[in-house]
Amino acid sequence: MNVIGIVGWKNCGKTTLAAALIRELSGRGLTVNSIKHAHHGVDVDQPGTDSYQHRDAGAREVILAGGQRFAIMHELRGAEEPTLDELLARLGPCDWVVVEGFKTHSHPKIEVHRRESSRAPLHPENASIIAVATDYASEFAGPCFDLNDVSGIADFILNPEKPRGKP
Repeated sequence: MNVIGIVGWKNCGKTTLAAALIRELSGRGLTVNSIKHAHHGVDVDQPGTDSYQHRDAGAREVILAGGQRFAIMHELRGAEEPTLDELLARLGPCDWVVVEGFKTHSHPKIEVHRRESSRAPLHPENASIIAVATDYASEFAGPCFDLNDVSGIADFILNPEKPRGKP
């Protein structure tokens, strides 16, 4: 299982790039899974549903299954948030996992940074960032991509040793 991360500050386009990258890799015939980190309480289940009632009654895990998909909801009930490695271990087999978030984990990452951001880029302080996708000429020493060059980013992910010039 290969892992590539997409990191950056809030509202910089991480989800847009992650979704485009998943679409691009899947379109090339690869099996892609994803993990999205949320810094806030997230709930895919709503009060009033049967599965919500199961969780509310105390179930640690609830599987909601139907003809098109299934979801596993796991209540931490005071336990520590799982690590990225623990979450990766729960995924089914695939060629690639696109991880959005988890800035401090050691997996290879592409930083998304925009000129209009009021926050400094992450890459000077994060050695696991292997490339940058921006809307300006970044000073990053490694590969830099235009935010919209999804095909080029996918090519890089699939063959990171191939030399590239700066845009």
